[in-house]
Amino acid sequence: MFAFGFLLVPIYDVFCDITGLNGKVTGPSFLSKESQEIINHREVLVQFVTHNNASMPWTFKSRVNQTRVMTGEQKEVFFVFKNTTDEDMVAQVIPSVSPGRGAKYFHKTECFCFESQLLHAGESIELPVRFIVDPAIPNDIGSLSLGYTIFDITDLAANKLLAEL
Repeated sequence: MFAFGFLLVPIYDVFCDITGLNGKVTGPSFLSKESQEIINHREVLVQFVTHNNASMPWTFKSRVNQTRVMTGEQKEVFFVFKNTTDEDMVAQVIPSVSPGRGAKYFHKTECFCFESQLLHAGESIELPVRFIVDPAIPNDIGSLSLGYTIFDITDLAANKLLAEL
């Protein structure tokens, strides 16, 4: 059982590479010097998909469903969060890019997903994502889907705060 559990992670990574699911996006990133020197800019469609984890009662959506961007140029898109409960809550958003092999060409320079978000009861907030699609993106990738799933981490954040005291 231990060996099977240990092998699940690399098997999952291979599955994601083949299917294009769960493109991993890391923290703030910028274009490499080589990418900055590419002069053949082209238009790429970027779509935005938001999901709530089953235990998350907030509303969470992007202002636009999709946008066209020129590679190498920074773009900004806003997302709206609303705490629909009568309690203060803390959320964490987990991003992914599809197709998975496109993730390394999607550079977020600012994102609410880099930090947890505290919203008071009934509060709403609008936060930006600033990103650049790398000019080195392969020509056969004409569109990218940026997916976000939002999770309730209120209890986890409270426990972390107590542990720090």
